[in-house]
Amino acid sequence: MTDKVKSLLINIDEQFDESISIANRFFLNGSIFIYPTDTIYGFGGNPFNEMAINKISTVKGKDNWRRYIFLISDIEMLKSYTEINSEKYLDFLLSIWPNPVSVILKLNKKYQKLLKSETGAFRIPNHRFCKKLVSELKMPLISTSVNRTGNEPLNDPSQIIQEFANEVDAIFYSDKKSFFEASTLIDLSKDEPALVREGKIKFVELMKKLN
Repeated sequence: MTDKVKSLLINIDEQFDESISIANRFFLNGSIFIYPTDTIYGFGGNPFNEMAINKISTVKGKDNWRRYIFLISDIEMLKSYTEINSEKYLDFLLSIWPNPVSVILKLNKKYQKLLKSETGAFRIPNHRFCKKLVSELKMPLISTSVNRTGNEPLNDPSQIIQEFANEVDAIFYSDKKSFFEASTLIDLSKDEPALVREGKIKFVELMKKLN
């Protein structure tokens, strides 16, 4: 797609198993990469590695950037990081995931300290590459839009490579088309759910499942 790039470029459709193995290794050594999800392309890395967090912040052009969504593999993983005291909310999440719906939840005390935040946003993605990777990692994976601060997210692999190929360690891409719409984001950290961002799956439809 372009010449003389520093990033490793991998088509996940053609090299699926290899792409999972490489992403796993990069995650563990503090590298950052770009990858497709069930919504838009994301910057990925280890949320517990300050080097990875700082790299993503630098590339996005925003110091101390921590507004990430964490991709997870299952509800049990979610329980390890959050305080969910509502069986109603748990049943709701079981009914909607995997899907492009992200939820903000209160982190437990351990991870409030480690992640330097009271809350975190989580999603079980409906995407083969993401599900396989987070299942093997057994840890949350950072997902944040591929763009410079103030610019629209990029979702075309050619544009992504042109813009970021010398600033990330790898770019995993797919030739398959997607709707490229951000996830619906709901705040469940308080007593009443609140819509933060409307996505492909509408808030009113989700609330029918909750109620």
